[in-house]
Amino acid sequence: MSMHTRRRLLGLALASATLAACTTTPTAPAAPSPKLLVLVVIDGLPMRQVTGYRDQLAPDGFARFLERGRWFSDAHYGHGHTVTAAGHSVMLSGAYPQRSGIISNEWRDPATGAPVYNTGDAAYTYLDNPTAPLSGTSPRSLKVETLGDVLRTRSPESKVIGISGKDRGAILPAGHKGTAYMYMGETGQFSSSTYYMTALPAWVKDFNAGKPADAFFKKTWAPLLPESAYARSVPDGQTWQVASGNGNRLPAVMGDKMDAPGPRFYGNLLASPFGDELTLAFARAAVTNEQLGQRGVQDILSVSLSSHDYVNHAFGPESRLSHDHTLHLDRHLQAFFQFLDKEVGAGNYVLALTADHGFTDTPEWAATQGRDAGRFASAPSLALVNAALSAKFGVDKLARDFSAAGLLLNEPLAAERGLKFADVQAAARDELLKLPGVEAVFTREQLLGSDTTTPYLAQMRKSFDPTRAAQLQIVLKPNWIHSYRPGGSSHGSPHRYDTHVPLLFWGPTYVGQGEEKARVEIADLAPTLAGVAGLPAPAQAQGRDLRLAPAAR
Repeated sequence: MSMHTRRRLLGLALASATLAACTTTPTAPAAPSPKLLVLVVIDGLPMRQVTGYRDQLAPDGFARFLERGRWFSDAHYGHGHTVTAAGHSVMLSGAYPQRSGIISNEWRDPATGAPVYNTGDAAYTYLDNPTAPLSGTSPRSLKVETLGDVLRTRSPESKVIGISGKDRGAILPAGHKGTAYMYMGETGQFSSSTYYMTALPAWVKDFNAGKPADAFFKKTWAPLLPESAYARSVPDGQTWQVASGNGNRLPAVMGDKMDAPGPRFYGNLLASPFGDELTLAFARAAVTNEQLGQRGVQDILSVSLSSHDYVNHAFGPESRLSHDHTLHLDRHLQAFFQFLDKEVGAGNYVLALTADHGFTDTPEWAATQGRDAGRFASAPSLALVNAALSAKFGVDKLARDFSAAGLLLNEPLAAERGLKFADVQAAARDELLKLPGVEAVFTREQLLGSDTTTPYLAQMRKSFDPTRAAQLQIVLKPNWIHSYRPGGSSHGSPHRYDTHVPLLFWGPTYVGQGEEKARVEIADLAPTLAGVAGLPAPAQAQGRDLRLAPAAR
């Protein structure tokens, strides 16, 4: 090959390379990460209440998500025992109770029968407030990491703050490396525990010194809309609506017939719209004083509003009181979101909103609608099971007690008396299935097995940690609830009304718009927020990234 030919071919190759370089799509710049992730949790809010009152919502509360955000209309919890602690443990870990160990709000130690509280830790105490036995003071029982733990491992200067009217609502989303602040029902203050710090920050002391809870003394909870607007809900004053606390009729005066604010007033405040208003006031103070999302590093704020759960427990989600509370809550959210827009900047943060569980209609109300509904009372049920076991095996109290979603059997006692535990377990299961309202009972062997076809088994398996849970797990029939008092309603089942909750997102820079109708799970929330934040998902997460980025990005 001549020198001329070689030079010509080399020139052609260089020209081709240059052309290719010119026509290759430039690498897109990395998507920006939000300065602040804000998780808002509405304790005990079924999705049906958000969409059911959509025509009465304010322009910028829930409607911010429904009209201008990305929202999932068929979002569910995948585990079967749907209670506050379990739900809060899933949100920012993405792990079901089978991995997190948070099987319920409380349970009994399988070895001793002693009570265990999900965030209880006797090694720590509340700051400037009394600490009762089994108080929630640390995340010690949480076996998994949260998104906040991932963030602070990568960025120790980042802040992760959890705030709630309930200790578990603050502690579990905050994880192991965050900071939790919770409402003190005896004093009307917000506090933390010695797990997180040795003394409260000055801004928290200043907030408490202002006695903000006292400002609601003698304040009236009045209906937000005219009477005709509540025609779709059950009127006040029903016999099954709990009349203690603030009463079961609107208008209701906070601290009525009391001379001054005190522990009973502070406790009752949570079962009203003013409990949410107070919690959000503390959240504003945290954003401002901790400069969340305003310091050049990424932060996480979790705010769990507890009042709706107390309202639904007392009056039922079908009630006018619950309906009106939802509307008041909506207005409080609107004000909080608009505060964040100004304080942090509307383009600098992402909002996510969900609930820890849904809610069952009050059984007495459901019965008037022709449904098979009722209350499963634990004490008489335990007595019946133990009587049957005693008659069969000649041993008393082979069943210790109900624990979380199950019946805890006394396995050491059975071994001591020479009984085959499998026989005791089978007999106890048979007796439970005879009780009114019981739909299914699963044994430990079933829960540790691989059967995927038996109804409810997969959901109850996700609630089952064999080191903490009772050997027999119980599912009640639809419209039946575990009940410890004659009125009100509850939750805790794998049925749709208890698992179906909101999953709503907003943040125009980071999140698209529109309704998504595909079924998703709340375990997807942590991986999804991790994707938005540019972080890896928590190690034990069982959900998936829902990929919220706007189409243009």
